Amino acid sequence: MDLEAKDEDFMREALKEASKGLGRTSPNPAVGAVIVREGRIVARGFHHRAGSLHAEIEALNRLKDPRVNDTLYVTLEPCNHYGKQPPCTEAILKSGIGRVVVGMKDPNPMVTGGGSEFLKRHGVSVTEGVLEKECRKLNESFIKFVTSKHPFVIIKSALTIDGWTATSTGHSKWITNEKSRAFVHHLRNMADAVMVGVGTVLSDDPMLTVRSVHGEVKDPVRIIVDTHLRTPSNSNVVNHTSSAKTIIAVGADEVSEERCSLFTQKKGVSLLFCPVKDGRIDLKAMMNLLADMDIMSVLVEGGASLVGSLLRERIPDKFYIFKAPKILGGDDGFPMASGPGPRTMKDCLNLKDINLMRFDDDIMIEGYPDWVN
Repeated sequence: MDLEAKDEDFMREALKEASKGLGRTSPNPAVGAVIVREGRIVARGFHHRAGSLHAEIEALNRLKDPRVNDTLYVTLEPCNHYGKQPPCTEAILKSGIGRVVVGMKDPNPMVTGGGSEFLKRHGVSVTEGVLEKECRKLNESFIKFVTSKHPFVIIKSALTIDGWTATSTGHSKWITNEKSRAFVHHLRNMADAVMVGVGTVLSDDPMLTVRSVHGEVKDPVRIIVDTHLRTPSNSNVVNHTSSAKTIIAVGADEVSEERCSLFTQKKGVSLLFCPVKDGRIDLKAMMNLLADMDIMSVLVEGGASLVGSLLRERIPDKFYIFKAPKILGGDDGFPMASGPGPRTMKDCLNLKDINLMRFDDDIMIEGYPDWVN
């Protein structure tokens, strides 16, 4: 096996390490590292959460005798600045490791970095861009966050094969099968926040927690978009035992103090007062406020009004659309998105970079809107 193929194989192992931190490191990226000696991995590390050791340092700490012939594989360019942790570049130099393989450059424009250049100037052999596409996809939410100061917004929707998310009565349990639903919990486990509109709370009373996931579980922050604070004070998202908090985004000056007091006294529940546009919460302004709270990724699970509004504002960055082999067979169900759409097919939203997955008889379409670079 040639060196390039070996580098890719070991970078895949570093990516596996990095994935362990997804949804837990905000506002930092998820980073993984492995150290290789004579064709064998001798140490591993990943970034667990903001403020904790960086992946490279964790791997180095697990290696008691680093050598010049060792190679460090890391999914993101080692940092060359002081933050909550000292520069990883200095620790790498001190270790004496002679070669570093980097998946992708650090996209953060605020970082006075140049970690790879620093290492090169000090005699370390550096190879860059190994599995760069895969490394960028793993950290797509971080890239969006640090380059735009907006969260990475993902739309998840489950549809019958003829395009409905619920019957005319609002009944939707269950469109998709158990394996599809388990994958959705996997998506929640990796997201900073899960968002629904108040209509979903009123019809389904969801908990929006993570279940059906093996290994470490972390509930995302629950965000309810509710201009007039119609969320019932006894709903599951308000009365919960999860350590993750619930944020109810309400319209500024749209709700009485008396109504607000029913929620502000509840443990783990806060109100986020947002600007209002055309009688509804200004979604772009709300996303700015969420970014200020270091919420880097948002998984939107409905309903139709919220999804339609997000689409018209061109806010979503990614889609997971599940199609189940069920036919509602009528024209009175609930669609994926409500509100005015385009008048011609050429003005439809096109998805690109499509990936298809199958969960028994369900099909999931993963893709990105054409307005995303």
